[in-house]
Amino acid sequence: MRFDLIDLKLFVHIAESGSITAGAKLAHLSLPSASARIQGMEEGLNLALLERGRRGAEPTEAGRALLHHARAIARQLDDMRADLGRFGAGLKRQVRLLCNTSAMTEFLPEALAGFLASHPQLGIDLEERLSRDIVQAVTDGAADIGIVTDAVDSAALQTLPFRDDPLVLVMARKHPLAQRVGKRRGMLFADALDQDFIGLAGDSALQRYAAEQASRLGRAMHCKIRLRSFEAVCRMVASGAGVAIMPETAARRGDCVEDLRVVALNDDWADRKLLICMRDHAALPVHVRELVAALRRG
Repeated sequence: MRFDLIDLKLFVHIAESGSITAGAKLAHLSLPSASARIQGMEEGLNLALLERGRRGAEPTEAGRALLHHARAIARQLDDMRADLGRFGAGLKRQVRLLCNTSAMTEFLPEALAGFLASHPQLGIDLEERLSRDIVQAVTDGAADIGIVTDAVDSAALQTLPFRDDPLVLVMARKHPLAQRVGKRRGMLFADALDQDFIGLAGDSALQRYAAEQASRLGRAMHCKIRLRSFEAVCRMVASGAGVAIMPETAARRGDCVEDLRVVALNDDWADRKLLICMRDHAALPVHVRELVAALRRG
């Protein structure tokens, strides 16, 4: 085996993007050069590392083993750069943090602000994902830490408490559904699925999560419009255009909270707690452990 760092980085890019073409672009290589490197790796091992198809390329079982080691080498290189960063200007440490919608919008801005100000040589690669995808990414070594809901199976990882994050149903006080609910403090999600919903734009993890719960009931959510922030959703809901599902913290801090009726969802999946997950806390670099501690303090 005569792999160099370019080979390993290329293979990680291909595995994570699902495409040799996309992986080559991320590795700043031409497609013929990338293909030749992968072929050379496979010939050196006498093993197929990728399954190629019309939809792209996925690692074989041998490829997944290589991917695990390639990511470990990448982490070691990052640690080396971090250690050497003390001796030279401009070298920064990077943490890859994945989180769900609530953590991204409601909790992390304040939790990260002070930490980043006191750690000028640290950068955070922050990305929103579904909790189950975050667990898989952390397990595979594609992320240092993640923030997930306790509804997903994270038994293979170490977890620490982060925040309580119940989901609620929000509607205008004069909305017909509010009249049906009356003075009740809670209701089932199924009883709201005949309503028009106001949702979040883009590939929102929360929106996909709610849609999955509707699908499990054999129903579908009808999203009348998608907006880019919880604040915008609250304003639209307050106008009576529809109802929305959102974290309770977001529902109770908006400018139009007096015009809204916030109703608890009695479904088990809505009573969420957020967890910080990692493969091995003791094995994390010092700066990542410091970040975990800062997140828990808030």
